[in-house]
Amino acid sequence: MSTGVRRRMGVEERRQQLIGVALDLFSRRSPDEVSIDEIASAAGISRPLVYHYFPGKLSLYEAALKRASDDLASRFVEPHDGPLGARLLRVMRRYFDFVDEHGPGFSALMRGGPAVGSSTTNALIDSVRQAAYVQILSHLRLQDPPARLELVVRSWISLAESTALIWLDGRRIPRAELEVQLVHDFAALAAVSAAYDEEMTALLRRILKDEPADGPFSDLAARLITLAS
Repeated sequence: MSTGVRRRMGVEERRQQLIGVALDLFSRRSPDEVSIDEIASAAGISRPLVYHYFPGKLSLYEAALKRASDDLASRFVEPHDGPLGARLLRVMRRYFDFVDEHGPGFSALMRGGPAVGSSTTNALIDSVRQAAYVQILSHLRLQDPPARLELVVRSWISLAESTALIWLDGRRIPRAELEVQLVHDFAALAAVSAAYDEEMTALLRRILKDEPADGPFSDLAARLITLAS
């Protein structure tokens, strides 16, 4: 039978609990709209106790953002098996899972929030972008990419961010369509670059050689042929 006595949390356990509570609240509303009092209430502790573990909402927001950024970066990790188009599509599905789960927080981070402009926030955002960049290069089996490929990959990562933000503003386009469209966008950016660069041409040919007839890259080619006919 329960005695009703609460177990006392250790310092790190309590900090992790507060980060989780804050991340949950920030995921449902803009961080600007969430107060320390709400965080304390959701955690079942007093407002002064929150300040015992974090000096203010900004530091708690940054800690929650660190956890979220690690989660988002992990969404780009994908086994190197099968055609690239299918791999990128699985990555985009996990990416939009995150955006769907953390909509207001994701939007506040990218558009402006309580920690925007701080060195910590900027470093975390950059770390996610860099993790995505490194993952994509690993799928292309390249460590020292030519300049045009770096431009393609970094431009595509920025495009994924902006597409997700636009989608969150009303969700007027079906999510599944945008996931496929972003994979098509990667192929299109690579194809345009290949028109100007022999290295990119060779890389694109290598990618397309392994693509099945029912894959997203082949689907894009079929759609373009239909437009030209």
